[in-house]
Amino acid sequence: MTIKEKQQEIIDEFAFLDDWEQKYEYIIDLGKELKGLSEDKKTDENLIKGCQSKVWIDAEFKDGKLFFNADSDGILPKGIVSLLVSIYNGHSTQEILDSDFEFISEIGLQEFLSPSRANGLMAMTKQIKFYAVAYQLKS
Repeated sequence: MTIKEKQQEIIDEFAFLDDWEQKYEYIIDLGKELKGLSEDKKTDENLIKGCQSKVWIDAEFKDGKLFFNADSDGILPKGIVSLLVSIYNGHSTQEILDSDFEFISEIGLQEFLSPSRANGLMAMTKQIKFYAVAYQLKS
């Protein structure tokens, strides 16, 4: 499944949810499915700057694709980072760099979040792109 197809799947899922309480619960449930990071991966290097909660994203480059894992000490940020990981996990650096984050606007996520959480979301998306650039330069 392409990144665009995964994004569309998320847009479609959010369209079925009636209000933000249901959407909030959905995001929290996504976070519960995230396997999380071991303590040795919760480093300053993996810590996302600009998040209200602590959020870590780790990336591994294998067979030409990036694989992400993440964790957070907050239930909502953990759900948000889980959503991003589910979309970008297992794709090439070029696919990630060619993708956009328009789906975030389409599901209305930024409008729902407080300004500090919206800044954290943007910091998470920038980190995913940063990993793609870094690993593309290495390959």
